[in-house]
Amino acid sequence: MIKTNYSVIGVMSGTSLDGIDLIYVSFNHNNSKWVFEIHAAETVSYNKEWKGKLRNLVTNSNEELHQIDKEYTFYLGAVINEFINKHSITEIDAVCSHGHTALHQPENRLTYQIGNMPHLATLLKNKVVCDFRVQDVALGGQGAPLVPIGDKLLFSEYNFCINLGGFANISSEINNERIAYDICPVNIVLNQYVKNLGLDYDDEGKLAASGIVDTDLLQQLNVLSFYNELPPKSLGLEWVKTNIFPIIDAFNLEIKDVLRTFVEHIAVQISKSISHIPKSSVLITGGGAYNSFLIERIKALSSNKIIIPSKDIIEFKEALIFGFLGVLKLRNQINCLKSVTGASKNHSSGKIYFPSKITQN
Repeated sequence: MIKTNYSVIGVMSGTSLDGIDLIYVSFNHNNSKWVFEIHAAETVSYNKEWKGKLRNLVTNSNEELHQIDKEYTFYLGAVINEFINKHSITEIDAVCSHGHTALHQPENRLTYQIGNMPHLATLLKNKVVCDFRVQDVALGGQGAPLVPIGDKLLFSEYNFCINLGGFANISSEINNERIAYDICPVNIVLNQYVKNLGLDYDDEGKLAASGIVDTDLLQQLNVLSFYNELPPKSLGLEWVKTNIFPIIDAFNLEIKDVLRTFVEHIAVQISKSISHIPKSSVLITGGGAYNSFLIERIKALSSNKIIIPSKDIIEFKEALIFGFLGVLKLRNQINCLKSVTGASKNHSSGKIYFPSKITQN
């Protein structure tokens, strides 16, 4: 008989380089509905060395990437083991890890997340479910976003679920089909520019609020061809480096004006994405939920109800759902939707590794 209760550790590292999100959570399947309970959650910040390595992954050769992959797998193992020990966790059905995206070029059938090496299971002495994107890309999908199956099964009471991380991504149910896509860059751009001021992020968007919108820059950003493409579609660091930074840098603006203009750009793109269901409920999660000025601008441009949930959901929803993706994989159930990624079929994605044996399912 198939299990109905699972205790897993979900692990997520996003493009904004805030750190490694870890969550210990139990899932229970009861009366055809999934419920969850969070027992422990924390973010382990990256040190300066790792931030530098991860920020420049796209510039490395294949050989260099493979070496960094090995180093990152050992590092991730140490971080997860410390989390297990700190919280005295003894019951673990699996560690479900996203890894960290090094390359994402689905148009070339390429995606590569470091930290997903089979040796991770041996380091953790636990079953590991990981590498969730590769199979989808091989099936012609974007390999992203993967969180929407969790939105559908765990957060169905909201019309829209939006995560504001390195990128803004959205998912919603339209004509009984889950649709999801990346809307636009968020913290991957904002954090890059405040870094020039010696800051990690713009606290509550105060610097952006002190700036002025450059209407010419805003117009150039808003007409980028990506925004007229139909989903499924996804973004990566390579796209930002090619399409966003050169446009912004050509204007030679003060940092506060760059931030103000880009916040407006984000708010415009998000409000467009939720405008087709007026007065709907919109769940906002991710680090960007703490950017009060950005939230204020989204509210100003939308008639929808913007909902900011509890701290655990704001900060750890993606790690929570990667834990859930792992549970679905263990049950051999669909965890990747073709309506979201554009793959040729719905499928159960990810690889399962076991300690020592290093066998793969």
